[in-house]
Amino acid sequence: MKTVKMECFSGISGDMLLGALVDAGVPEDLLRAAANSLGIGAELSIRRVERNGIRATKVDVLEHGQDAEGHNQGHAQHDHAHDHDHHEHDHHEHGGGDAHEHRHGRKWPDIRELIDRTAIPEGAKQIAQRAFALLAEAEGKVHGISPEQVHFHEVGAVDTITDIVCASTGAAWLIEEHGVAEWRCSAVNVGSGFVNCAHGRMPVPAPATAELLRGAPTYAAGPAVELTTPTGAALLRALECRFEEGRPFVAEKIGYGAGSRDPEGFANVLRLSIGVAAPVQETKRSFPADRVVVLECALDDATPQIVAHAMELALENGALDAMAAPVTMKKGRLGTLLTVLCHGEHEADLARLLFRETTTLGIRRHEEERSILEREFAVVETAYGKIRVKVASAGGEMLNAMPEYEDCRRAAREHGIPLRAAMEAALAAYSEMQKAKA
Repeated sequence: MKTVKMECFSGISGDMLLGALVDAGVPEDLLRAAANSLGIGAELSIRRVERNGIRATKVDVLEHGQDAEGHNQGHAQHDHAHDHDHHEHDHHEHGGGDAHEHRHGRKWPDIRELIDRTAIPEGAKQIAQRAFALLAEAEGKVHGISPEQVHFHEVGAVDTITDIVCASTGAAWLIEEHGVAEWRCSAVNVGSGFVNCAHGRMPVPAPATAELLRGAPTYAAGPAVELTTPTGAALLRALECRFEEGRPFVAEKIGYGAGSRDPEGFANVLRLSIGVAAPVQETKRSFPADRVVVLECALDDATPQIVAHAMELALENGALDAMAAPVTMKKGRLGTLLTVLCHGEHEADLARLLFRETTTLGIRRHEEERSILEREFAVVETAYGKIRVKVASAGGEMLNAMPEYEDCRRAAREHGIPLRAAMEAALAAYSEMQKAKA
């Protein structure tokens, strides 16, 4: 399986990922065109540098020919958002450097529209939109507001928008040109020390970074500075990186992206390798598989109607499945275990829905791999009208077929027959259809 592996032993930021992509072979002209298509005066400065003796690529964003970061090249980039225009905080470096004043401010809908207008490929737009959506979710959760209300300052500045859009373009190019099907990542070095932000002086990682890396393995090593930015963390999440160690990997290309600092005895680089990873150990019979997030909470003070309503809303808002089971809780109280399955991109929305619609004060989450069957619908003609039949198969072998409940319920009501009769008629029609094909 063609895989990109990122080793974040010195953290990750948008410009470090962009440099690593260029160093690993992503065409510079492609990324320069992506920056230009934003129409905000952005261009890329690409140069080769050394970081503690390691040759790496450094990418800086220029705004109308000037350094878009607004500080010296020896400083490191960082980025943050705020919830309101008047809610200011100090911009800081990878280690709490000098503050400088805000120059730009955009809300998430403005950035979404800006990305939509670019001329980059659709796959690149999706990655960039996902990264900013994750940033908005994280900042909204930290500030207690909706993502649509989040007002970005540094995160909405030219350099960070350009980093995300260009890195997304490079990632999409690897997916398209090299057939990359998987992104993997080491444990993430977040750094240490303190940073100045809207919440005052906070320990590393900053609040938004901590939220974005929730569930990912992190550690602190090296100089007491901030090594992972919200932008870098959001890109890891947007690329749906798997945090796996130990699987065999054969590297074909290796690139190094440089950070802005060059501390003695510590290589401030991100290593990105393109190669082939060993497949996940398969069971005796191979089925298609995907990874899902499992959200669950136990409720002992919610009515059955509340639980049913929450399940219905979850299914309408991206849940793959929702289920409830009776449980006995502490002190002998009877309760309900509510479980929701979803893909990662819907996790934040569904967790918010469960907090809003139920009485739970906490949600457990874990990831699992599930085997799934291929599914398609066949439409059959019955005496009660057309009814869809869901057909499940594996490797071309049909394993089961089930009439669609809503179609059968409609037919039963319209013709005044038992639901069971409509379902049996649909199965009989499907069986006849299969015999005719044979």
